[in-house]
Amino acid sequence: MRLFLALVLSMSLLQADTIPKKAKCPVCGMWVSKYPKWVATIRYEDNSSLYFDGVKDMMKFYLEPTRFKHQIKKISSITVIDYYSLKSIDAKKAYYVSGSNVYGPMGVELIPFLTEDDAKAFKDDHEGKRVIRFSQITKDMLY
Repeated sequence: MRLFLALVLSMSLLQADTIPKKAKCPVCGMWVSKYPKWVATIRYEDNSSLYFDGVKDMMKFYLEPTRFKHQIKKISSITVIDYYSLKSIDAKKAYYVSGSNVYGPMGVELIPFLTEDDAKAFKDDHEGKRVIRFSQITKDMLY
């Protein structure tokens, strides 16, 4: 029973948010709800959320706390949308393909996947440069 409850709780945490219609990306100012397949979300300990129109803008925000006036320690979770399943996944556990011929709302984008196999297959099919993890993403890759 405990395992079932833990599974239900973890699944509910990773359900895609209902994106507020008026949510704007705090990095570029685009309307996020127009691009639900590309949404990245940062949730804070106080249960508030910020929505981004792609992984790259979310990572700019995350990697530059001084520029965007936030504190990483107050973040409770970060999610992205798996490119194939369109389900919300833990951004820190995802695999990302850089440099592919698939573009997001802001152009060149880091494409997120739940599994390394999916990321590698996508990289090969879409001229991607490499598969990376969350901790390997640097500011240089975002600009």
